[in-house]
Amino acid sequence: MTRVISALGRRALVNSLRRPQFLAPMFVFPTLLLAVNVGGLSDTTRLPGFPPGTNFLDYQLAASITQSLLLGGVSVGIATGLEIESGFLDRLAAAPIARSGILLGRLAGTTAIAAAQVLFFLAIGVIFGGRIQSGIPGALVALAIGVLAGVGFGALGALLAYRAKSAAIVQAIFPLAFVALFLSSAFFPEALLLEPAKTIAAINPLSYIAEGIRNPIVSDLDAKPVLEGFAAAGGLAVLFVLLAVQALRTRLRTS
Repeated sequence: MTRVISALGRRALVNSLRRPQFLAPMFVFPTLLLAVNVGGLSDTTRLPGFPPGTNFLDYQLAASITQSLLLGGVSVGIATGLEIESGFLDRLAAAPIARSGILLGRLAGTTAIAAAQVLFFLAIGVIFGGRIQSGIPGALVALAIGVLAGVGFGALGALLAYRAKSAAIVQAIFPLAFVALFLSSAFFPEALLLEPAKTIAAINPLSYIAEGIRNPIVSDLDAKPVLEGFAAAGGLAVLFVLLAVQALRTRLRTS
C-alpha cells in the first residue's frame, strides 16, 4: 500500500510540474489579488473592529493561502477528471491495488504542493515587509494547518471528479467554493461584515481555517484559533477523503 501511494504521489507531482497550467493559477491569481487588496484597501485597518496594530499585508496572507489551496483543489479535480476521460483510472482499477490507494496517492502529491503554496506566500509576505509574529514555530503551525486544508480541498476536487466524470464539469462547479471563501472572515474581520455574510462567516469552516493560519502570522500563538483551525481543516480532510473513497468505489463498481 505504501509503495502504491508513494508511486502514485510521485506521478501526480511530476505531472503537475510538467503542466504549468495546473500550477500557475494557484500562485498567480492569489498573488495578484493580494497585491490589489494591499494596495487599495490598507486603510481598512483604521476601521473600528479591525484588530489594532495589525499590518494589512500580514492579515491578508491567510486569505491568499486559503484561496491558493482552494485552487489546488480545482487542479486535483481537473487532473482526476482527465485521468477518468483518458481511461487511466480504469487501468489503475484493473491493477491489484486497494481502491483507497488510488486516491491517497493523488493526495500525497497534493500534500507536497500544498506545503509549497503555504511557504510561497509566507515568503512573499516577508519579502515585501511583512512579519511572522510567532516566528518559526508560528510558520510551522500555519504550514501544518494549510497542508491539512490542502489535502481536504484536494479530496473535494477528486470527489467532484469521481461524481461528475469530467474535468470540464469540475472546473464549472468548483467556483462555488470561492463564493464560500468570500462569505468567510478570510479577507476581513467578522466584525466588519454585514448580514447575512456575518452569520454565514460565523459557521463557515473556511473562516476557522483562515483564522488558524492567520493567528501565528499576526500575533503570538493563541490556542483557540489555532486549535479551531486544525479542527476545521482536519474535519474537512477526513470528511472529503471518506466521501471521495466511497465515490471512487461506487464509480468503479458501475463502470
